[in-house]
Amino acid sequence: MNARVTIVSVTYNSSSVVRLMLSSIPDGTPVVLVDNNSKDQSELEMISIESGFKLIKNSENFGFGVGCNLGAELVETEFVFFLNPDAVLEEGALEHLVQAADKHIDTVGFNPRISWPNGTPYFKKRSHLISRDKEMPRGWPKLDAEVPVLSGAALFVRLNDFSKIGGFDPNIFLYHEDDDLSLRLIATQGKLMFVRDSKVKHLFGGSTERTPQVAAFKGWHMGRSRMYATIKHNLSYAKSKAVRDATLQLLSPFNIISKRKRSKHWAYFKGVLSVWNDV
Repeated sequence: MNARVTIVSVTYNSSSVVRLMLSSIPDGTPVVLVDNNSKDQSELEMISIESGFKLIKNSENFGFGVGCNLGAELVETEFVFFLNPDAVLEEGALEHLVQAADKHIDTVGFNPRISWPNGTPYFKKRSHLISRDKEMPRGWPKLDAEVPVLSGAALFVRLNDFSKIGGFDPNIFLYHEDDDLSLRLIATQGKLMFVRDSKVKHLFGGSTERTPQVAAFKGWHMGRSRMYATIKHNLSYAKSKAVRDATLQLLSPFNIISKRKRSKHWAYFKGVLSVWNDV
């Protein structure tokens, strides 16, 4: 059954966690690692040689979505499973996703039951790109359920459906690319689904450093992607809402005591403004 699925994982300075992820993948499952010009690219090259997995070595950081698209170009199986390098599959995770896809042929994208390391739910119940009336309750659904948006941390999709819509939007470097993909998948007259029996543990924070510089990098792209994606999907008052939220973050008292927060929020504000004249 695993031969029907290829796992694609985009890495960036992730060698400290990617071995654990790879060790959780069932034997015989094809894997494509896409590295975005990491400092530890030579270590990843050794890992790929040892494991026999494919490795794409980018000469620059193209971002998550473009990395996924590049990995998908090498996929020859029916399904592709985009998996964060700091995620771990629990036993039977792939089998349950394939079974769900076979049962629900009108469903185009799936999320497993993702948890934090302590077992609490990691569930994407809302998005800036969907209306509030479509938001899900907090925590996992008690059964398999249709959802309005998918998390890119562990996103399972038929390769044909992914290719049909052109994959991830290359204009989104980081953040909201999974939201955007979800809405475009739904637009193909398909559904999105949460699969409760498929379990994945997300080791959040293990794939990137927690420094003011990294926080600023993420903040800038978070702000830029927020502005771009909400305008792309024709949300009302997209510009004004993005600027309002960015301004409120700058006024947060946490900026006084945390250099990371200060760097992130200021960069978020600048990221929002960077799109203002582009659209």
